[in-house]
Amino acid sequence: MQERSERTRRRLVYAGAELFHRNGYANATLGEIAAAAGVTKGALYFHFTSKDELAEAVQQRGCALLHGAVRALREDGVSPLQALIDITHWLAWTLHEEPAIPASFRITKECGGPAPRGPAGARPPVMDFHGAWMSAVCTLLRLARDAGELPVSGRRWESAQALVAAAACGIEAMSATGMSYAELQGKVGALWALLLPSLVASGREREYQTEAEHSGAQALRIGW
Repeated sequence: MQERSERTRRRLVYAGAELFHRNGYANATLGEIAAAAGVTKGALYFHFTSKDELAEAVQQRGCALLHGAVRALREDGVSPLQALIDITHWLAWTLHEEPAIPASFRITKECGGPAPRGPAGARPPVMDFHGAWMSAVCTLLRLARDAGELPVSGRRWESAQALVAAAACGIEAMSATGMSYAELQGKVGALWALLLPSLVASGREREYQTEAEHSGAQALRIGW
């Protein structure tokens, strides 16, 4: 019984992620989500008392996937800088293959920020998935510096942080234009081919794999 209930909950989170991603938070209805999951609205309300609660579960799923991917790369002994490259390829892939990731970005964009005054305009409380993504990127970049992979300090370190952060945010923005995964994959690889020589010591850029097919990100698999 408990296993069946958990399967139903997973189906609802998956359906919610798909519809939040496709239609946006405001336009996705609980009736549509229940139908997409193949359950009644009563079953949906058994697991989630509101759309806000379901949206939070979707974002929790997105954050768990992100943190799990970073942890898996680090536990495999991948250097911090290679892990950073790999996690950007992972993001490009999950933006197309895992609805909780683009849905989490969209929920943050549509529901985050200061709430308008008055109960009618109140926004649901949401996690900051953009913040979670940037935190993962900046943490790996800092670890790469501390490990000696990035011989930068002072203003040059600030410039490196700004450049990599902007590039990492741009991956989601490019995907949102409807770009195919193959094109996005190529752009992420080209991005790192340009960035690496400005980040690492001369000649060391050849030590890193910048293309997705060579990246450890391909070993990361997602299951529902």
